[in-house]
Amino acid sequence: MVLIYVLGALSVLVPMLLVPVLATRWVPAVRASRLADRLRLAVAGLTEAFGRLGAALVVLLAGCAAVVAICWPLGELLSKLEPSLDHSVFDYVHARRVEMWADINSFITAIGDRYPLKWVTVVAAIGFAIAWRRRRWWIPLVVMPLQFVVEQYTQQILALTVNRGHPPTDLGTYPSGGCARVMLTFGTIAVLAGLTWNIPRRGRIAIATALTVLVSVEGYTRIYAERHWFTDVIGGWIFATLLLGVMVLTLLVAENRVRPPVRSADETPVAVASTT
Repeated sequence: MVLIYVLGALSVLVPMLLVPVLATRWVPAVRASRLADRLRLAVAGLTEAFGRLGAALVVLLAGCAAVVAICWPLGELLSKLEPSLDHSVFDYVHARRVEMWADINSFITAIGDRYPLKWVTVVAAIGFAIAWRRRRWWIPLVVMPLQFVVEQYTQQILALTVNRGHPPTDLGTYPSGGCARVMLTFGTIAVLAGLTWNIPRRGRIAIATALTVLVSVEGYTRIYAERHWFTDVIGGWIFATLLLGVMVLTLLVAENRVRPPVRSADETPVAVASTT
């Protein structure tokens, strides 16, 4: 019984400790990597060929296709773990359910349902459109509903393609849509906020940490509320992270925020011999 509460605490503590470390050490290394330079060059080529909005559309479509291509075999692999892993986790949680804790988890997990997030999407779209009234005000009005639609239909494609079962207590299947909707909706809001206001680095890390904690807790509550298999949540976290990356890149391309690298992606350092 205690283990269940410990896992609930870890769903908060682990991202709180891990995200700042990754943001400090890993993110700068990725930005400076050769792969990132190649991506910037590819975006520059697309923008030159199709224009800013055309390049953004290409990035969105190609990115969604890549997410499906990655998450499809992942879902098939996770499905094979259902008899051994998912059923064991489900039986363990079901045998130790406490009514009050179950009610709390059912209340929290509703954050990831489509209905409340529709209203969050509408309010955010209008709010950012007002904040962007002196610039491309229509971009938030397009991007906020777009992330909602992209998540819904990409998830449905994967659910039909993988076609795995669901827990006996709910119809939730792979990948967890609750986790993905929370990540996409609030992640897009966070990116729009970063483009709207000059948020300091510590503030951006705090926002990323809060978002990760929210998605992690959503996954925990989906399992405890018996709405998803354990591997559905794992797949949902991966799916959500990849899809948010696609939406962020699409938004940055539409805003013309992706600049070509100063150096060529194929450039190699040249050793300079010193003479005395």
